[in-house]
Amino acid sequence: MTGRIDIVRSRRLVPLLALSITATLAPALATSTATAAPAATPPSAGKSVLDRYAKQKPQWKRCEADAPATFQCATIKVPLDYRKPGGERIDLAISRIKTTAPGKRHGVLLSNPGGPGGEGLYMPLGMAESLPASTRQKYDLIGFDPRGVGRSSPVSCGLEPEEENWLRPYKEETFDADVAWARTFADKCAEKAGDTLPHITTRNTARDMDLLRAVLGEKKISYVGYSYGTYLGAVYTQLFPKRADRFVLDSAVDPERAWRGMIQWWAEGAEPAFDRWTGWAAERSERYGLGDTPKKVEGTFWDLVARAGEDPIELDGQLVTGDDIRSGMRAAVFSPQSATEAFVELKKAADGKPVRTEKLEAFIRPEGRRAAGAAAETPADNGTSSFWAVVCGDNSAVWSRDPETYRQDALADKGRYPLYGDFASSIKPCAFWAKSAEPVTKVNNKVGSLVVQNEWDSQTPLPSGQALHRQLKGSKMVTVLGGEGHGIYPSGNACTDGAINRYLLSGKLPAKDVACRATVESNAEARENRKQDVLPGSPVPDRAPDRF
Repeated sequence: MTGRIDIVRSRRLVPLLALSITATLAPALATSTATAAPAATPPSAGKSVLDRYAKQKPQWKRCEADAPATFQCATIKVPLDYRKPGGERIDLAISRIKTTAPGKRHGVLLSNPGGPGGEGLYMPLGMAESLPASTRQKYDLIGFDPRGVGRSSPVSCGLEPEEENWLRPYKEETFDADVAWARTFADKCAEKAGDTLPHITTRNTARDMDLLRAVLGEKKISYVGYSYGTYLGAVYTQLFPKRADRFVLDSAVDPERAWRGMIQWWAEGAEPAFDRWTGWAAERSERYGLGDTPKKVEGTFWDLVARAGEDPIELDGQLVTGDDIRSGMRAAVFSPQSATEAFVELKKAADGKPVRTEKLEAFIRPEGRRAAGAAAETPADNGTSSFWAVVCGDNSAVWSRDPETYRQDALADKGRYPLYGDFASSIKPCAFWAKSAEPVTKVNNKVGSLVVQNEWDSQTPLPSGQALHRQLKGSKMVTVLGGEGHGIYPSGNACTDGAINRYLLSGKLPAKDVACRATVESNAEARENRKQDVLPGSPVPDRAPDRF
């Protein structure tokens, strides 16, 4: 475990946001204010059972022998199915670091690192180091692994490592095999965890957050959510609008596009970033030699894709195909400098020349999906299994049951978005998943919140953040012009960090939307955070290109 703690200390990890004091719990937990499924128990019975959940007393203890004594962990019970709160119970692993200045305490600060499927138990450690002292003193920092994830009754579909590779390019000759893979994936999940997976949803995780609020004796919670965590935060504000205090939603998901449309947005967002890259590289043609016009740089790129399609490039013991190059560049081009340096090294590798492998991370597939430092008892496929439980289960209606739909969409989107369109739109396991247990959450409220978005984001493009801002009618938005990368706060950018810190300290949103300029340093921080050894607690777990 020492490795986990050391790495957490060595990197800028993500913070959590505020919670506040006890309130009536059961009615909003059993159903909610927005399109909840009807309660399966009489209201009085459900209320009585949920009251007993809320009266739990966490048995706090030191999380690890080599962790700070102030970092404490506990486990509470939550209902598997909130419509049947007297039924099966599952674990929710929670953590805390209490404020060092009780007299200045405002409440508690929860967070989510993204995913779905990202572990959040260790987030308080990173937040304790990265938050300004004045903000840190305001809150008890509260972490938790979402239901089905990590130490919170982790789910597993029993997948083999090769089955977890789900971003597959469309090819006529492999499509039938890809359909068979998606069907087998869904069948294995149904067989191994079919009674549990329908309840591993964003709505239920939001209910868990509210139950945790009650267990902690708080009236409200504050929150920092990254990527998928912005959707979780938005759903919480919709289900429990009177329990939401100060909410920071960083690198935002558009609820209207959860989840097939959000995956497809990876392709849509990549095209303008690719165009920006070709222009950047062309302006520096004397240094990099990729072409002195954007068109020539583009031609150099596609020539290498075609070449690797015929003769894969050997790179760090792996064979990189043309499709691998397309996939890697989708993530790389959101930083033109990183993309250019990586592509130059890739061309060298294709020519059999020595390369700097540290520049080629976007093109080297990580071994396995398990997060560094993950608990030994956590199933190896837990991240993937919990991801698809949410992505398929939140809104099954958006996933066609007809494989031919995916073929046609992949062909069309490969034409519209040649870099990545077929990856994003081809067949996925959700085509064969069970129907959602509840309707999708319609986000449309006036709860105050702060949406934070980079202009050049690799996972949740700027229009996605703007869409969430529109749906959260009480929100304000901080846009980082020229900002690169995914996950912003804190970045060392005085404008961005200042706006968020002032909100966390005072509870007052900016009078109007804020536009900040990225700095060289803040964009460099974004590039550093893309490295795949970052632990749960960073803005995006594992910095994985196939997660939100």
